[in-house]
Amino acid sequence: MTLDLDEISDGEIFQDLVVAYFEELKEKTNNEIIDVTIKPSGIGVDGGRDILVSIKIFDGVTMFERRWVIQCKFHDRNISTSEIADINIPTLLYSYKASGYLLVCKQRPTSKLTDLFERLEAECIFGNKYMVWSGDHLKKWVLTSKEEIIKLYFPKYYNFINK
Repeated sequence: MTLDLDEISDGEIFQDLVVAYFEELKEKTNNEIIDVTIKPSGIGVDGGRDILVSIKIFDGVTMFERRWVIQCKFHDRNISTSEIADINIPTLLYSYKASGYLLVCKQRPTSKLTDLFERLEAECIFGNKYMVWSGDHLKKWVLTSKEEIIKLYFPKYYNFINK
C-alpha cells in the first residue's frame, strides 16, 4: 500500500494538510527560519487565497519576511490555467504585500499552467516567485513528516505501516 491523497475526503481537510506543512516548518528551527505565521482564509469564496503565510528569516546579517499567498486545488483531475483564470495573481500578491504565490494541487498541473508560472516568474520585475506543487510533492513531505500527521490525515496508510 502507498500513501494516497484519496484518503483525504474534502478540500478543507486538504487545505488543513497544507497548513500542517507550514506549522511543521515553524517547528523545525534548525535553519534560518525565525517564525512562521499562518492565516487560513476561512470557508467561502476566497478570491485566490486559501492561506497566507509569512516566514521570518535571518540570513546572518538581518531578519526579513517573505509572504506567500497559497491556493489549494482539491480536484481529481489535473489542474489547468482555466482553474485559476479568474484570478489576477500579480494583483493578488500586491494586495497582500506578498512576494510569492504557491498553488498546491491534489493532482498535477498541466504543462500550460507550469509554463504560465515559469513565465510570470521570469518576467516579474519585482522578483516575485510563482510556484506550483503537485500532490506528489505534498506526499513526499508527508512521508518525512511527524507520525501524527500521517495518523491524522492518512489513517489507512498509518494502520498499514504499523501492523
